This record gives sequence, structure tokens and C-alpha cells, in this order.
Amino acid sequence: MSTETPVATTPARKTVPPPRAEGGALSRRRGLVATVIMAVLALAWLFPLVWALVNSFRDYDYTQANGYLSFGGWTTANYEEAWSRGNFGLHMKNSFLVTIPAVLLTLWLSSMVAFVLARFSYRFNLTLLGVFLAANLLPPQALLIPVFRMFREIPLPMFMSDSGSMLNSFWALILVNTAFQMGFCTFVLSNYMKTLPYEIYESAELDGASVWRQYWQLTMPLVRPALAALATLQVTWIYNEFFWATVLIQQGNKLPVTSALNNLRGQFFTDTNLVAAGSIIVALPVLVVFFALQKQFVSGLTLGSTKG
Repeated sequence: MSTETPVATTPARKTVPPPRAEGGALSRRRGLVATVIMAVLALAWLFPLVWALVNSFRDYDYTQANGYLSFGGWTTANYEEAWSRGNFGLHMKNSFLVTIPAVLLTLWLSSMVAFVLARFSYRFNLTLLGVFLAANLLPPQALLIPVFRMFREIPLPMFMSDSGSMLNSFWALILVNTAFQMGFCTFVLSNYMKTLPYEIYESAELDGASVWRQYWQLTMPLVRPALAALATLQVTWIYNEFFWATVLIQQGNKLPVTSALNNLRGQFFTDTNLVAAGSIIVALPVLVVFFALQKQFVSGLTLGSTKG
């Protein structure tokens, strides 16, 4: 009778995930703390805006008698008075006449410069990008006097400017906003365009596509999310810009909508509820643009974040 020695078998070891480090990136406690902090910061940021919206629908006499933390005295008269007293119709039209051309011109010129920087390599590539970024590093106050004197000496036909120069014209605000915003837009768009595969341009060249066709029909559709994100930011910045408007525009009927809030201030006291209503009116166009381009704005900000 033969006996066989059984072969000892080693049981398979189970793969145990590494323990979660206390306070690490996967820590539930750390995620909870981060969520609470972000919620508190979001509420702290939203509270003044929400409270301004609430007070814009309240009567000033009621809030003076009962305090701003009370509820009641609801009315819509603040919006009616703010619209007529601040002349928002005229000033909002002025803001549109400056914002829309300035945004379109900024994105168009920036996209062309960014395409050259991303598509072609030459000696002064980085130098050219640094020149465009230099406008964002200088404070506008440092260029106040040179820009004012330069625009005063540049003649314009009378049908383009009532003063016969760049001063007191919408062209001055359009050009100065375009010049100051091109650096940032060029920097962002050039980085997006560098993430595009170079093979698509090689295939386009083999098919006989010119440089202009590569830019307009190939590159521009691919960077549409980035353009939408920049358009949202540029509308916000140029629409709310007030410094250059007060410097280059001396006629009250050509000032942008941000200046209309000064018309709501009284000589001896200021109706804060009326100013809150005017502020909501001023902010509405920017909010409409943001919510209309919200999807493209988020995708434009996150595009390329997972590429290494």
C-alpha cells in the first residue's frame, strides 16, 4: 500500500487595499471639513448679494423704522424709480455699444495672435507673448496721462466723434479695453491651442489647406469652449469697467451703466434700498450672459486639465 505525501498548498493571499491615511486625500474626515468650509465661504459670499436683492424690494421708510434685519414693507417702486431716476435705458445702451464690439474684437485679435504663437515656432515667440502680457501687469493709473493725451490728439471724423477726437467717443473705450484685455486672452488661447494634436495640421497641409483656413475652419471650432469661457469673463470685466470711462468720457449722456448708480445718491442721504435695486438692474445683463454660457464656461475652464 503506497502512501502519497500530500503537497502543502499555500492559501491565496487576499489583496487588501492599503489603509486610508488619517487626514489624507481619501480621508472622509478631511472631505467633510473641506465641504463645511466651502459651504460657509459660499454662504458668506452669497449673503450680501441675497440681502441686497431682498432689500431692493423693501420700502426705505419701513427699513429705517424696523431695521434692515426685519421683514416687511415689500414694494416694487424701487425698481421703477431707479430705472427712471438713473436713466438706465440710455446708460445701458452705452454699455452695450462698448462691451459687444470690445469683446468681439478682443477675442478675434487674441485668437489670431494665439494661433501664431501656438502653431509656429520662431526666435521671438515667447518675447511676443511677454509683450502682450505686459499690458496686464501695468496698473491702469500709470498710463492715465499718456493715454489721455494720445487720444486727445488722434482726430476722428465728426460722424464718429462729436469732439472730433478719440475723447468723448465710444471708440476710445473699445480700443483701450481691447488693448488691456488682449494679453490675458492671448495667453489662455495659446495654451489651449498647444494642446491640439499637431497631426491634424499636417493632414490639413497635405490637403492643401492654407494658414488662414487652418485658423478659421480647423482651430476656431476646436477652441470654442475656451472662447465661450473668455467671452463670459470679458463681458463681465468690460461691462463693469468704470475707470477708463470716467477718464475718457466727459459727457454724461455717453457714460456706461456703472456710472448711473451715482444718480441714485441723494444730496443729504442715500436710499440704500434704491441703490440696491439699481445694482440688481446693472448686474442682470451679466447674469444672463453667464447662465446662457454656463455649460461652455465650465467646459472651457476644465478643458485640458486631465492632459499631461
